[in-house]
Amino acid sequence: MKLLRSETGRVSLIGHRGALACAPENTMASFEEGLRQGVDLLELDVHLCASGEVVVMHDARVDRTTDGTGRVVDLTLAQLKALDAGSWFDPRFAGQRIPTLDEVLAWARGRVPIAIEIKNGPVFYPDITDKVVEAVIVHDMVDCAIVISFDHACLPRVKALCPDMPTGILYVARLADPVAAAAEAQADSLRPVWAYVTAETVEKAHQAGLSVEPWGREPDYAWLVEIGVDTVCADHPAPVRALLDELFA
Repeated sequence: MKLLRSETGRVSLIGHRGALACAPENTMASFEEGLRQGVDLLELDVHLCASGEVVVMHDARVDRTTDGTGRVVDLTLAQLKALDAGSWFDPRFAGQRIPTLDEVLAWARGRVPIAIEIKNGPVFYPDITDKVVEAVIVHDMVDCAIVISFDHACLPRVKALCPDMPTGILYVARLADPVAAAAEAQADSLRPVWAYVTAETVEKAHQAGLSVEPWGREPDYAWLVEIGVDTVCADHPAPVRALLDELFA
């Protein structure tokens, strides 16, 4: 299972929150759909709930993607598990639940690598980094997982706990020196929103041994492949899978 740079130059496909255009994001249904559509990796987001478990959800609140209300940090796992995380997307997904990171890692092991985005800010979780790393180690996924975050300050802690764990800096800007930013965070990959990627950035990152893994809405996939990125990210993976297979046939 490949996580960072490819020896063949083939671009890998990441399923964004599973396959969020096709199933309720960050649920097991979405992860299973992403895998069915041919992703090489699955991306998910994590928060810490009131009872201390790492749970898989994008927002700091449950309001948008469940039938409940409130902040994840204020709700226990039992309260979160009582929520319907599927009906908001489509009635056929009624009964989907908010998964824990442990549940997803147990399912993913031997199937697909996982990119775990730690969601810090505006709610900060002091113990979340330690708990994420512990879960990856317990499930024997160190070689099949990468920890990423907009909170670059949490990434050196990942390396302190597990030097072999790949990490990546997420950002929405054209940084003056993205390679230096990665070095400051002890990160292995640059993960900018796709509109701020340039061929020069890719070249400099690769020279420094970093992968470039853009994300964002409606990217120009063919152009990203042309400038040499290492992965692309999709809400609806199937058509992007077909494009990549055609380009690398």
